[in-house]
Amino acid sequence: MTTRPATLADLDGIMALEHASFPTDAWSAAMMREELASPHGWYVVVEEAGRLIGYAGLRAVRGARDADVQTITIAEAARGRGRGRALLTALLDEAGRRGVHDVFLEVRADNPVAQALYASEGFVEVGRRPRYYQPDDVDAIVMQLDLRGWLSRHAEGAASGSADTPTTGEGWC
Repeated sequence: MTTRPATLADLDGIMALEHASFPTDAWSAAMMREELASPHGWYVVVEEAGRLIGYAGLRAVRGARDADVQTITIAEAARGRGRGRALLTALLDEAGRRGVHDVFLEVRADNPVAQALYASEGFVEVGRRPRYYQPDDVDAIVMQLDLRGWLSRHAEGAASGSADTPTTGEGWC
C-alpha cells in the first residue's frame, strides 16, 4: 500500500472511485480538477498493486485556524483494512503542518461506519444539516476535531511506540 499526494494525473482514477462511491451525488470532473489544483486544497491517494483504491481531500487555507475534510473514499473491495484511517491521518497531519486548530467535516447520517471512524479519532458531533445530501434527502452530521489535542495524543503514542487507535472502521463518507 502506497499513500502519496494526489496530482492531476490521478483525476481519472479519482473520478472512477467518486462515481462508484457516490452514484447519486458525485462531484464533476471539473470540480475535482479545481480541488486538485487549488492552493487551499490538499489531496492524497492510496494505491495498491499500481491501482488507485482510495483518495481523500482537505480544504485548509494557509493561515486559517480551521480546515474541512472534503472527502474520504475507499473502493468497496478495499474497505475495512485501515486505509480510510491512514488517509484521515494524512489529512490531519497536513492540517497540523498548516497550523490549523480545528478540523470540521460532514458525514452522512446513514453512514455509521464512517461516523465511528471519525469518533474514534476524537471528532464530536456539533450539528446537523437536514436533507443536506441530495437527491437522497439524507442529513449531514457536522463533526469537529480539536486538532491540537489530536496531534498531542498522536505524538505521545508515537513516542511510546504504541498505536492509540484501532485500524478498522473506515468506510465511504
